[in-house]
Amino acid sequence: MTKIRYGGDYNPEQWPAEVWDDDHRLFDLAGIDTLTVGVFTWALTQPNEDTYDFTTLDRIVERAAAEGRAICLATGTGAHPAWLARAHPEVTRVDFEGRRHRFGQRHNSCPSSPVFRRLSAEMARRLASRFAGHPAVVAWHVGNEYGGACYCDRCTAAFRVWLRERYTTLEQLNAAWYTTFWSHTFTSWDEIEAPSMLTEHWRDAEHTAFQAITIDYRRFMSDAMLANFRDEKAAIRESDPDTPVTTNFMGAYQPIDYHRWAADLDFVSWDNYPPDDEHPEWMAFTHALMRGIGGGRPFWLMEQTPSTTACRDVNPLKRPGVMRLWSWQAVAHGADAVLFFQMRAGRGASEKYHGAVIGHAGRADTRVFREVAQLGAELDRVGDAVLGTRVPARVAILFDWDSWWALEASDGPSRLVRYQNIVRAHHRAVWSAGAGADVVPVTTDLSAYDVVIAPALFMLKGDLAARLEEVARRGGTVLTTFLSGRVDENDQAFLADVPGPLGELTGVRVDEWDARPAGVVNPVDFGDLRCEGSLVFEIVIPRGARTVATYGADFYAGTPAVTRNTYGQGEAWYVATALDQAGVDRVVGQILDRHGLRGPYAGVPGLEATDRGPVTFLLHHGSEPVEVSAPADATELITGVRITRGDPIRLAPGDVALLSRPT
Repeated sequence: MTKIRYGGDYNPEQWPAEVWDDDHRLFDLAGIDTLTVGVFTWALTQPNEDTYDFTTLDRIVERAAAEGRAICLATGTGAHPAWLARAHPEVTRVDFEGRRHRFGQRHNSCPSSPVFRRLSAEMARRLASRFAGHPAVVAWHVGNEYGGACYCDRCTAAFRVWLRERYTTLEQLNAAWYTTFWSHTFTSWDEIEAPSMLTEHWRDAEHTAFQAITIDYRRFMSDAMLANFRDEKAAIRESDPDTPVTTNFMGAYQPIDYHRWAADLDFVSWDNYPPDDEHPEWMAFTHALMRGIGGGRPFWLMEQTPSTTACRDVNPLKRPGVMRLWSWQAVAHGADAVLFFQMRAGRGASEKYHGAVIGHAGRADTRVFREVAQLGAELDRVGDAVLGTRVPARVAILFDWDSWWALEASDGPSRLVRYQNIVRAHHRAVWSAGAGADVVPVTTDLSAYDVVIAPALFMLKGDLAARLEEVARRGGTVLTTFLSGRVDENDQAFLADVPGPLGELTGVRVDEWDARPAGVVNPVDFGDLRCEGSLVFEIVIPRGARTVATYGADFYAGTPAVTRNTYGQGEAWYVATALDQAGVDRVVGQILDRHGLRGPYAGVPGLEATDRGPVTFLLHHGSEPVEVSAPADATELITGVRITRGDPIRLAPGDVALLSRPT
C-alpha cells in the first residue's frame, strides 16, 4: 500500500445483493480502498454447531477483491449466536450483581467458558484456512471492542488458577491482600470468591472492602479476554503466519489494561468516538495513548463516524469540515488508516441511525458523502508521504491502569477525583503549548525524554522511582502530583512519609491531606497568577524543595501548593492539589520553557501543530481564521503549492495544511 488506507466497516450481508453494485460504485466515487468485513457474522457463517457456511462471506470478499479493494477480515466472534447460548447456557455471562444473562446484545460471552474458547478459536481457524494467502486480505480483525466482565463460577475458578500463578502460596496471597483485616485470612484457594455485589462490594464497582482483591480481579479479567484474543490469533497463525492481526481498542477504556495486550497485537487499532465536539485535545491524547501502547509505531483508526453516533442519549452531528479535520488529526498523530463505521447505514436495530458514508437512500449528493469523497481524494494526493513514519516527542506522560483502578476504588481521600481528568489536564497543557507528547506505560524506557509527567501516580511499582530519579539526575524534569506514591503494587500503603519512594526526588513530605466537596476551592498563589485548587489539598512540608505557589485559605494558608526541587542536573516538581487548567498550564509551561519545548504556534487560538516524519501538520480547531508564518521551506501536500519560510499561511476554521519539508 502506498497511501493511508481509507474505508471502514462494511456489512453487505445485511441487505440484498443487488445493492452491492451501488455500494461499489459509490466507493469508487469516494476513494474507498479498504473494507472491514465479517465483524458480526458468526451466526451467518456457523448456523449450528456442526455446520459452517461461507457462501455469503466468500461473495463479499471476492466482490471486494474484484473491485481492487483490500480486506480487513474479521473473525466475527464479537457476539455469539443464539443457538450457542441455547445449546450451552453456561457460555453467557454472569453480571456484577450475580445474574446469569440469557442470549442477547453483544459482549455476551464468558471469557472463561471452554465452549466459547473452543468454538471462537475454531471459527478463526476455519476462516484462516479458507482465506490465508488471499491477496486482498491485508489484516485480521479478531473479535470486536473487547469489554465487560463476567463473575460466573468458571471465572471464579479461573481466577483462583490465575492467583496461584501470581502468588504461588496462600501465605503470599494473604500478605498481598492484607487479609488480617476483617477476618479475611484464606486457608484454601477454594474459599476465594470473585469480588462482586454479592461478596466484597457495596453500592457499585468502585466501593469495595478489599481494593487489592478487586484490582487483581480486573487484572485477571483483562488477561482472560486477552487469552480469548490469543486463542483466535493462534488459530489464524496455523494457516497464515504473516498477515498482521489486531483488535479494535476503545481509547482509555477502564475495564481492560491495554498495556497488558500490547505485545500480542501486530499493530494497534482503535475506535474514535469522542464525548463531544469541543475538545480536540481529547483525541490528541488518545491517539498518543494508542501510539504509546504500540511502542510508538503507527496505528489504525479502525472506526469513527462520518457524521453522528447512535449510542448516546443525544447524538450531535459533526459540523461541516469536522470529519476531515479529525481524520487528518489522526494521521498527524500516527494513523496509517482512516476507517469509518459504517460504510452503508443498516436498516434496523440499534445502529440504524448511526452515521454512515452511504445513507439509506444511497445518495452521492449528500454533504457527508461529498466530504468523505473530498478526504479520499486528498489522501490519494498525499500518498505515502507519512506512511509508516513516527511522531517525535521529548515529553512523556505516564498512564497506568493499575493507578487508575486503585485510585478510584480507594476509600479516601476523595471519590470525586477522576484519574483520567487529572492526566488529561496535564496533556492538555502540553498540547496547548505546542509540544509533542507520548502517552506511555510506566514500564517505558524514559531515557529519550527531557520531561516526564506522572500525574496521580497512585500506585508505584518496580523500579519506577529510581528511573524517574535518573531522568532528573541527567538534567531532565519530572512532574508529579497529589495522590502519587501512595501504594505499592498490592495496594498497600508504603511505611514511609507520602509520597513514599518519590520523597527524595520531590524533596517534600506530605504531612496531612484535606478533601472537600466539588465546588469548594482554595486559592493558589503563584505571585503573578492566582488560580484555584480543588478536591484534595495536601499539606506539604518541604525537605529541600523550594515553594513555587502557596495556598491562600484555611489553616494551611501560606503553605506550599506547588514545589520545585533540584535533583542532580535536573529538577522535580510536586503539585499538591487539583489545580484548575490555568494552574496546570502555568506549571507545565514553565517546565517546557526550561527545555525549550514550547511550539512556535503556542498561543494561536485553536491551532494545533504536529510533526510526523517530514511533514508538519497544521490543524485549525478554532472558530476564527488565523494567519501564521511558514516554519520552513515546504510543499503543501494537498494543494501542491510551494511555500518559502516566513510566507503567510492562512487557515479558515476547520482547515488543515500539510507542510512537507525537503529531505
